[in-house]
Amino acid sequence: MHKSGFITIVGRPNVGKSTLLNALIGQKIAIMSPKPQTTRHRITGVLSTADYQMIFVDTPGMHKGKDLLNKNIDKLAVSSLKDVDMVLFVVDRAKTAAEAFVMEYFKGLKKPIFLVINKIDELKNKAEIDELIMSYLGSYEFDGYFPVSAKDLTHIDKIKETLLNYLPEGPKYFPPDMKSDQSETVMMSELIREKILYFTEQEIPHAVAVVIESIYNNQELNQVDVSALIVVERSTQKQILIGRGGEKMKHIGTEARKEINKVLDTKIHLTLWVKVKKDWRNRPSDLKAFGFGE
Repeated sequence: MHKSGFITIVGRPNVGKSTLLNALIGQKIAIMSPKPQTTRHRITGVLSTADYQMIFVDTPGMHKGKDLLNKNIDKLAVSSLKDVDMVLFVVDRAKTAAEAFVMEYFKGLKKPIFLVINKIDELKNKAEIDELIMSYLGSYEFDGYFPVSAKDLTHIDKIKETLLNYLPEGPKYFPPDMKSDQSETVMMSELIREKILYFTEQEIPHAVAVVIESIYNNQELNQVDVSALIVVERSTQKQILIGRGGEKMKHIGTEARKEINKVLDTKIHLTLWVKVKKDWRNRPSDLKAFGFGE
């Protein structure tokens, strides 16, 4: 009997959902950053063995979005709860109004929901972990809970062992060697945005979109030539992103190229351009053009 099922990963921004997805799959398929709201797309990661297939759906952080982009992102996260077999609710602190906001969407869901307490490597002792867990168990009856460190891979196997017990009988939805449904184009743009998140501050990260404009297989140089457009909302953001003498943009490009080479196992030459598109996060036509619209 072959088992298969879809498991969505939800939680507020910056709790380590993408890090958890990468840990469960066993390789990097989602970008990571210490800044909140890193994930903007719904990402599918596939874990296959001869006996089962777990399809994990990583979602953007659930929050009350202010601009149209973030409202669309939150709608995407909420919709992921409907058509899955199980839910992993990821937290990294005791329950507050932000976590209660996410838990409101669990009402009426007739499927297993598990609490994942991430970043236990940052907590002082077991008593602190237990106190954190109890802040959730007192207000919702979860089907199980897991204190883990996705970064250190602590107790990740326990999650998979438990999910396997709940996994229904089903077909192989994806080829055995497939790890993600992300196209190489989307992955390239996300890896570039990951480096922008790491190397910029304040308002820059969330005002940025990255669009791959061209990909050319350069057989003469045995490399793939990639041209990417970075879109920001203001000219001041463009100046900060480029940096003095173009140094910051050069650094971002170098690190992004290394990461793409590593993740996609290919040699690329990367060219980055920056363009100002005022208030793009509130324009439906721009959101659609940049891959965020419906």
